[in-house]
Amino acid sequence: MIQLPRRSFLFAGAALGLVAAAPAFAADSEAAFAGSPIRRLTDADWKKKLPPASYNVLRHESTETPFTSPLLNEHRKGTFICLGCDLPLFKSDWKFDSGTGWPSFFTAIEHNLGHKRDFQLIEERDEYHCARCLGHQGHLFHDGPKPTGLRYCNNGVAFKFVPA
Repeated sequence: MIQLPRRSFLFAGAALGLVAAAPAFAADSEAAFAGSPIRRLTDADWKKKLPPASYNVLRHESTETPFTSPLLNEHRKGTFICLGCDLPLFKSDWKFDSGTGWPSFFTAIEHNLGHKRDFQLIEERDEYHCARCLGHQGHLFHDGPKPTGLRYCNNGVAFKFVPA
């Protein structure tokens, strides 16, 4: 019989509780915007509304080519908002250079994001999207800087910058 120290058992239980709560939080975020008229847009409406690259990313979970977004080098004070519906997602103070080729942030306006598991690659990833229009934004990784250790890796064509 394997014995675990009590502290390890408690930490493992707390971690499982956080993992189990994450999808419920994402569902709550999305539910808050369930009545939004933007949710009634058809695929044809989205295709007319968005530039082709943005349409592919936001509506079909594509990924832009790294190092191509002008927002990668955006360093002014302001807010990054969803291109599909103008919902604020990130503050410029949270942006950092991850070296990956995509705009990256160490935290987000979390109640404006929804999350789901993504199995498109071999390894499971945490995909995040706009909670209002459900547009794909990017993926969340646990290799970011302090204070959170998180890296929200965003497609530049999925949002726009609004200067302060």
